Amino acid sequence: MRSFIPSTSLRTATLTACLIAIPLAGAYAAGHHKGTLDATDPTDLTGPRVEGLIEQVQGVREGIVDARQANNITPAVAERLEMQTARIGKAAEKIAASDHGRIPAAQYHDLLRRLDNVDQRLRVDTGSGFLMGDGDDGGHYPNG
Repeated sequence: MRSFIPSTSLRTATLTACLIAIPLAGAYAAGHHKGTLDATDPTDLTGPRVEGLIEQVQGVREGIVDARQANNITPAVAERLEMQTARIGKAAEKIAASDHGRIPAAQYHDLLRRLDNVDQRLRVDTGSGFLMGDGDDGGHYPNG
């Protein structure tokens, strides 16, 4: 039976471990430390999620204004929908400002879901919502 006797000395093993660990530690520190030139302004709202969400909010606002001007919704309904839309926009700005101009995926999808609910409510209130049913029972019904 063979016995296990390490062929390298403790000094060689320690030196090898240090030579491997030092570059990895430097790479880790460089990835997590940004210099003053790399720092972004936390109020700078950038990124595809933020820009897409802001565009979606603006689109819903335009839809509310158009529906109100066409007298498809009452001023009270328009105000309620605008307030909900504004809350979603403010939440997006707050999240992005706290995360260096970015919105994490989970919060992004939640904000989009909430905005979609407002948009669907606008469609239902204007009579252009998605219709459910096949008409067999006498009609189609708004989804919402």
